Amino acid sequence: MAFRVRGRSGADGESGGRRAPGTLRVRTRLAGWACALGLALSLAACDAPVRQPLAVGVSTWVGYDPLVLARDRALVDPQRVKVVEVISSAEALSHLRNGLLDAAALTLDETLRLAESGFDVRIVALFDTSTGADVVLAAPRVTSLQKLRGESIAVEDSTLGMLILERLLRMAGLARGDVTVLQMDATLHKTALLSDRVAAAISYAPIDGPIRELGFRPIFDSRQMPGDIVDVLVVRAEVLSQRPDDVDALLHAWAAGLSALEVDPVGASAQLAPGVDMSPAQYRAVLEGLRFHTPAESLALLGGDPPALAGQSQNMVQLLTQLKLLQRPPRWADLVDASPARRVADEAAP
Repeated sequence: MAFRVRGRSGADGESGGRRAPGTLRVRTRLAGWACALGLALSLAACDAPVRQPLAVGVSTWVGYDPLVLARDRALVDPQRVKVVEVISSAEALSHLRNGLLDAAALTLDETLRLAESGFDVRIVALFDTSTGADVVLAAPRVTSLQKLRGESIAVEDSTLGMLILERLLRMAGLARGDVTVLQMDATLHKTALLSDRVAAAISYAPIDGPIRELGFRPIFDSRQMPGDIVDVLVVRAEVLSQRPDDVDALLHAWAAGLSALEVDPVGASAQLAPGVDMSPAQYRAVLEGLRFHTPAESLALLGGDPPALAGQSQNMVQLLTQLKLLQRPPRWADLVDASPARRVADEAAP
């Protein structure tokens, strides 16, 4: 069984990113979508221009599933918005760059690197914040963070993995040279822990479940780095300026899917869990480690000059800059647009 991978996805051309479980299923769906898009474009070249629905790419991650739920329960007009499941955030970035996608769900660190590369996007909403879904699991002999000194730690080759590692080491009062960092795919962490090749691994839900069952215990999680691990919705700048109504429809779809998930968590979990190779119970457990954001909450974090998001993520940006994963702090005024969230929140107000 393969799980998604949280990580940097190639704003700088590197591989990685969240990988979807059920890869063949998603590849088939993506191929069908691409063929349909190509056919529509060829027909449009012969006849009058056909306005395509706004295409938003989401990799398989529970934090993006309110959009999938909105699509699958027909809570979104398919003529306005098309939710496209892709293999990974790396694939989402690739299709965003080449114009096959108008919008995408990405981690904030991915978005900052994308913007720094010169690609013109806007953050228009926050989807979720990790509040325990990302975790460091350790062997029983590691009874405190300081006990990691001299040990090996398994980490994915990603911005997010490096970010969690640095937060962990700083809380432990350790330097990078005090531990041995072994970069490996998260699907290999269980074997590395069982063989004692590493004493700890940076993991996440749901892949951490089987590791915990073997007796490896959490010693650090994303609750101890509040605001660092955030998923956002980005839209290509020209799409936002040309199709504001469709961007609003996308935020309405998110709000509708999120409301459906909150009203019917059991039914929604049963419907969505197979898409991420989990049982409904496992799916609900992952939900407990996430905080979802409504358009009104997005407005509160994206509004202002500078936006509240800038203050919330200041420590994360500073750390990424120190690690040379960012060259400079972002220009928030050029990266954030609260207008869609403002319009959607105003419409929802009594």
